[in-house]
Amino acid sequence: MILPASAALANLARIGKLKAEPPDARERADLLRSASVRLLDARQPMLSLESRFDLAYNAAHAAALSALRAHGYRSENRFLVFQCLEHTLGYKPEQWLLLNHAHKKRNLAEYEGDLDVTDGFVAELIEHVANLIMPAQALDTK
Repeated sequence: MILPASAALANLARIGKLKAEPPDARERADLLRSASVRLLDARQPMLSLESRFDLAYNAAHAAALSALRAHGYRSENRFLVFQCLEHTLGYKPEQWLLLNHAHKKRNLAEYEGDLDVTDGFVAELIEHVANLIMPAQALDTK
């Protein structure tokens, strides 16, 4: 059985995976601004590949979190923020799997000092983030 987005998010809050918190337009605007600025910076070829990856990953998280906040929830778990794109923006799992892969790479870099990214992966991540920001912004108009 597929639950509507609101029911699925409410269930995640009920079991303690999400925290219900009224949407905050200012916070969402700040998150979306941060995502857009980081995405712009991630596209700068003079930066190191590692910096571009970090900027793109954090832009993705900010945009995904803004979508979750629009629905009145928050999570301390970055991976769950990406998984919730299925409920916040109607993403199919294959659409957020790249973000899952980026999250795993980010954790390896953050906690073990091992960042293994290629130009192609970072370019794909940047494009994916660009396609994430617009629908996240559109939640304000609904």
